[in-house]
This record gives sequence, structure tokens and C-alpha cells, in this order.
Amino acid sequence: MTSSDSSGKKWTSAEEEIMQATYRALLSHGYANLSMSRIAEELDKSKAAPYYYYDSKDELLVSFLDYSVDQFEETIDTRESDDPKETLDRVIEKLLPLQPDETEQQLQTVLVELRAQAVTNEAFREQFTRLDEKIVTAIHEIIQRGIDDGVFRDVDSTRVAEHILATITGTRYCHATTNRQTAIAVTRVSLSSYIDSELRKRP
Repeated sequence: MTSSDSSGKKWTSAEEEIMQATYRALLSHGYANLSMSRIAEELDKSKAAPYYYYDSKDELLVSFLDYSVDQFEETIDTRESDDPKETLDRVIEKLLPLQPDETEQQLQTVLVELRAQAVTNEAFREQFTRLDEKIVTAIHEIIQRGIDDGVFRDVDSTRVAEHILATITGTRYCHATTNRQTAIAVTRVSLSSYIDSELRKRP
């Protein structure tokens, strides 16, 4: 996770530093062993900052999820000049990397841990709902652009986007909670076949 330019944004530089510290602490300790003091230890400056802005770990994590959604929206690459098929492939690779490195695997584990809290935590649920809706919207817009450009055949782009998201989410959960190390590769092949059958224009 990289820090964004806070100029004109809703996040101050101090808040962004706390979000980055939270990210590092989550990678190091996971949700179960996370604490405000461990987040404070990751800060280069004032270790009292998390306590100044947030009353509890969960309140801080709700903000962290909010920040993560904003980061996703800023970093997802759906440039209009790109070929829609290449753009869709790039987004899928970002969401479900074929060969995730250690940091990416840790991040997916952290997100699964946080998503599990949304079962009983309404604030977490709202943030994951917002994140999923952003992803569906991004994929829908790519597919719709492909339809408008004559690259993809005319389909219900929202339905296809929802299917892609559900497949990615399920695979990430499987990868983070089992030893089925081939799950990502197998799913990527299956997902590629699904996208081709749904979107490729027939002669």
C-alpha cells in the first residue's frame, strides 16, 4: 500500500502516516494480535498519534478500511486509452495475482481476517460493501466500454462483473484459509475461460 498525495484529499498527512503504520502492523501481527500500542510502535514520529485520533483498535480499523477503499479507487488503472481486454486482465491480476509475493499473500490474509469481522461488525460490513461496490463498478465500466467500442459482445456487464468479483473473493478466501496452493492458478484459468465465453465476439 502506497501513500497518496493528500493535497485536496480528506486524509491529512498525519492520518496517512497512521494508516501506513496500521498496514505494517497488520502485516506483522495480523488482526488477532493487533493492538493500538503495536500500531504506535510502527510510527516514525509521535507514538501517541493513534490515541489522539482514535478511541479503539476497531475504530482505527474502520478508518483503515475507508482509506483502503480510497487507495483502491486511486490506484486501479482503467485508462480510457487502453484496450478493454488488456485493462480487464490488468485489474484481475491486481486483485488476484497469479504469483503473489510474500507481501501480497500477507495482505490477502489480513483482508480475509478483517472481512471475517464484518459478520458481526456493521461498520466493517459497510466498508467492505463499499469496497466491493467500487470493484464491481470498475469492472462493469471496463466491460461496458468494451461493448461500446465493439470489442466485447453485448452482455449484462454488471452480472459479469459480479461473477468476476465473487470468483476472486472466494479464491482469495480459499487461498488464505487452506493449503490449496494451486487454487489461484486454477481459478485464473477458469476465470479467463469464463470471460472469453461471455465477452468474446463471435464471428
